[in-house]
Amino acid sequence: MRILSLAPTSFFNDYGCHVRILEEARALKARGHEVTILTYYKGHNVPDVPIIRTMPTPWHRDYEVGSSRHKFAFDVLLSIRLLRVLARNRFDIIHAHLHEGALIASVLARPWRIPVVFDYQGSLTDELLQHRFIRPNSLAHLIFRHVEQVVDRIADAVVTSTQRAADALRAKLGTRLLIEALPDGVNASIFHPNVLSPVERAHLRAHFGIGADEPVVVFLGLLAAHQGIAHLIEAAARLKAAGRQVRWLVMGYPGAECWQRAAADSGVQGDVIFTGRVPYANAPRMLALGDIAIAPKLSLTEGSGKILNYMAMGLPTVAFDTPAQREYLGSLGVYAPVGDSAALAQGVADLLDRPALRRALGERLRRVAVQQFSWDRAAATLLTVYRQLLSHTQPTLAQRPQRQDKRVL
Repeated sequence: MRILSLAPTSFFNDYGCHVRILEEARALKARGHEVTILTYYKGHNVPDVPIIRTMPTPWHRDYEVGSSRHKFAFDVLLSIRLLRVLARNRFDIIHAHLHEGALIASVLARPWRIPVVFDYQGSLTDELLQHRFIRPNSLAHLIFRHVEQVVDRIADAVVTSTQRAADALRAKLGTRLLIEALPDGVNASIFHPNVLSPVERAHLRAHFGIGADEPVVVFLGLLAAHQGIAHLIEAAARLKAAGRQVRWLVMGYPGAECWQRAAADSGVQGDVIFTGRVPYANAPRMLALGDIAIAPKLSLTEGSGKILNYMAMGLPTVAFDTPAQREYLGSLGVYAPVGDSAALAQGVADLLDRPALRRALGERLRRVAVQQFSWDRAAATLLTVYRQLLSHTQPTLAQRPQRQDKRVL
């Protein structure tokens, strides 16, 4: 099967959405299928997946993609590139990520009658609100909400990053559209507790000025406001005020300098260490420095794939009680009400005081990650969705005109 993965983002960068795109592609390739990723001009290449990129915008080649007005131009360039690729290559499925990808693919691929699968990773409107790109109850808010409602229905099938999202879409859209939960996965052979030897762990801790016996809380992800970094810093300040000696290793980007100033203002600049961007390949080694993981994400609609990395590393995890994080951690998580920094700090303190509980939770979380959240399992779900769509597509795969594949990338 030939699959075009349409990614309206600067793939690859070292954070959740990109990891999902990459690992889905790798898992499908491991099952013998061809996957090509079509994405924006900027981003890092990966060695094992072909990538097609758009032209850069003529006026601004060096950009960071996010909720930005420039993104409209990027999507126009992505649309042009998609038309060229479809005209010169044959694909059986288009796997479109995010709402922009689903809209572009569903409209432009119609002449080729290629089924489109929408990889839904959270509410578009809620994301724009969290990034403060639009204001609540503004005209832009109403427009984007309407666009989101249209896009939710436009693809041939939808896969969601959480079961809750799948249930919510089924309740809203009914049963006429194929909707399947496709939770994030983790490569448990790469993310595992013994990735560092005791000597390597002590040496790497020393590199960051952390003593061998100091308790370490780790966070890995985007340093965005909706990830709850301010609440992490407040939790660190509360524990320090209570006389607890804890180090916090905060890994991610962008804006580390801004958060360092916030930590200094809270009096914990010596306790909270900001590493900056951590390449995905180095994430297991960095997470292995921790004794506890923390997930203070505030979003109620987005997935939280980092949780699975924590679980595979055997890290007991303190998290805000959001649907996605509870879906992964289940009864093994230590929860705080969303936005309650005091409860977040208390969850960390309780785990620090109970080393036996930390070990037991870590072992059980690792076991759940291995048994229930492999990327191969996700690929099997995807292939079931693809085949169901292809079996109902007219003309059928066998009846389609078979032109020579020029593979013009």
